[in-house]
Amino acid sequence: MANILEVKDLSLHYLTRFGQKIGAVTDVSFAMKQGEILGIAGESGCGKSTLVNGLMGLFIPPLYPTSGDVLVGGESLMNRTPQEVRKNVLSQKVSMIPQGAFNALNPTRKIKDIAADVIAAHSGSKNINKQQIYTRLRERFDLFGMETDHILNSFPIQLTAGERQRSVIGISTLLNPKVVIADEPTSALDVTTQKVVIKMIFDLLEKNIFSTMIFITHELPLLRHVAHNIAIMYAGEFVEYGTAIQVVHDPRHPYTRALMGAMLSADANQKSKKPTTIEGAPPSLAKEIIGCRFAERCPSARPECKQKSQSLRMVGERLVRCDYAE
Repeated sequence: MANILEVKDLSLHYLTRFGQKIGAVTDVSFAMKQGEILGIAGESGCGKSTLVNGLMGLFIPPLYPTSGDVLVGGESLMNRTPQEVRKNVLSQKVSMIPQGAFNALNPTRKIKDIAADVIAAHSGSKNINKQQIYTRLRERFDLFGMETDHILNSFPIQLTAGERQRSVIGISTLLNPKVVIADEPTSALDVTTQKVVIKMIFDLLEKNIFSTMIFITHELPLLRHVAHNIAIMYAGEFVEYGTAIQVVHDPRHPYTRALMGAMLSADANQKSKKPTTIEGAPPSLAKEIIGCRFAERCPSARPECKQKSQSLRMVGERLVRCDYAE
């Protein structure tokens, strides 16, 4: 089966007004096939949002590609103008479900008009009949199991948080993109609504509305129920990549273990265990980093860890960026 999404040694940097390059993402590689969901987790500032922009071909200054490639359906997204990205990539090849549905929706327009604008902006045609668009919207929103007429004819402020989030998911997938990137789509929702939203995502995937999904979150335990594979990101690098069960239940990289140790657990056998903090702070990416990027915070770091950079290597059946992981 051919890969839907391929990311090859992607590195991205920001350029300051003084001409300094700040490497935000370094040598990220992975591939996804039809029906797969990849979870990406890591603390704030690790490079997740920058990586998302790169995966969408959105290189808006001061963000620039350093090296590597992103291919969707075998077609590269690199070296394209912003106009070409907007017309031929966004919503059609790659689409994003943003964090915070309320902030993503124009409060002065009804949901049907917001959705119509998306279709008109990315369809490549200037002569589009709005009535045809509304008919298409009703057909699509009916699939979501929502009160279609109520949703489409409402302003965002008139909807519940769950209805707004599902509306955003519906709008983001209207043009049947190959890849959907969900940036913490359940972070502001209660547990019951989270379950509804996640079920909706699975339903859309099963109906081939989109082909693959990247699910970004701080909640590692949540990814166990959502993702097939999980990538742990730290200071711009993937430090562990494996199946959801491997990463959540048997983490091998010290940072992944520290993340899991900092989580509250609903497991009856783990409830008495207090969460532990990760001491220190991530390294500054504005300076050259020699050695392992987690070494200063790693409880099991050796002197050589601070002198020698670490490469992703196979440990069992997953990739780990640590020479001493077993």
